[in-house]
Amino acid sequence: MAATAACCVTFRISAQQAPLQLASPEQITNDFKSVPCNNADRLEAVRKLFGSLGAPAEQITLQKFKNAENLVIQAPSPSTETVVVGAHYDKVDQGCGAVDNWTGIVAIAHLYATTQSLVHKKAIIFVAFGNEEKGLLGSRAMADAIPKAQRTQYCAMINIDSLGMGAPQVAENLSSEKLHRLGTSVAKTMKIPYGDAPIGGAGADSASFMEKGIPAITIHGVTNEWRQVLHTSADQVVKVNPKSVYLGYRFALSLLASVDNAPCKAFR
Repeated sequence: MAATAACCVTFRISAQQAPLQLASPEQITNDFKSVPCNNADRLEAVRKLFGSLGAPAEQITLQKFKNAENLVIQAPSPSTETVVVGAHYDKVDQGCGAVDNWTGIVAIAHLYATTQSLVHKKAIIFVAFGNEEKGLLGSRAMADAIPKAQRTQYCAMINIDSLGMGAPQVAENLSSEKLHRLGTSVAKTMKIPYGDAPIGGAGADSASFMEKGIPAITIHGVTNEWRQVLHTSADQVVKVNPKSVYLGYRFALSLLASVDNAPCKAFR
């Protein structure tokens, strides 16, 4: 019922007048027919997923740092104002990493596919972060590489981590206050199930950007049973509800549209 309500909302970004070509719940479901369960296979699988959704090879680059490799997808843009949309692709040794965090990878790939042909007010960078599970290494390396003088040009960072178990939520302890409030407003407008709750553990990639003064938000979709799934052998495809992933994608899309249309300093 919630997915049906969300499907009837029409989104537009900036001055684009044509309705968005949204992913369908069936497409999201199809993306979970094959989830790479070995860390060694996941980076290339991310590249193939974005390629299958229309990302030209020249827009896909690999950022290599000392302790991590990030896959970056960026279309040319005249704007210096930037929004980062990210999800980590690595997993812990246990389980298949289907919830944590192939769900996030699928979501950002479809966000790219939905927005690639639109006119944005800001440059949008999609990033698949490496080695999040070893201490946010990929996102910290990217955030550290942003020159201090350019940080004010980074308007926001939207992080998606572990959808698929329940309704979209904002991790309030891993999100900037103003973006947290925006998320609540967006969900209310969409009339979808929504919540917010602090998440324990080592953190999330949004924290790497918040440490640099860049507003950031983490969207998740876990329930109170997350400790029985995440970072365990139970993190398998069977634990993923594709409709929940679809709702998370739609929520993130609307949030991204709101950020794109707002002044860059709006969430500081």
